Amino acid sequence: MSATLENTRQHKIARLIQKDLSDIFLRYARSLHGTLISVSEVRISPDLSIAHVYLSIFPQDREQSTMELIEQDHGKLRGELGTLERHQLRIIPELHFHLDETIDKMERIDSLLKR
Repeated sequence: MSATLENTRQHKIARLIQKDLSDIFLRYARSLHGTLISVSEVRISPDLSIAHVYLSIFPQDREQSTMELIEQDHGKLRGELGTLERHQLRIIPELHFHLDETIDKMERIDSLLKR
């Protein structure tokens, strides 16, 4: 398979995972009362076995506790993803959750530029 075709497949799968995980986290956040979780990016390994999922959590003071809950429910979340994607993917990738710090970095840069 050519590199371009393989890369296109990775992007399609990453977008599919991002969409489905966004739906899952929309339902998941309801139990957290007032916490919003958005999937800002998904990067998938070339062999499609690992998906790095970047999450934005609001309010920021709940980021750490929410990430801990997500790690505890890791298997349940992967199972829900598997249910949604069972017809599109043969193997559901292992999920690695990361806190997306892009907004924090942008705010720091903005505050530095305003000085």
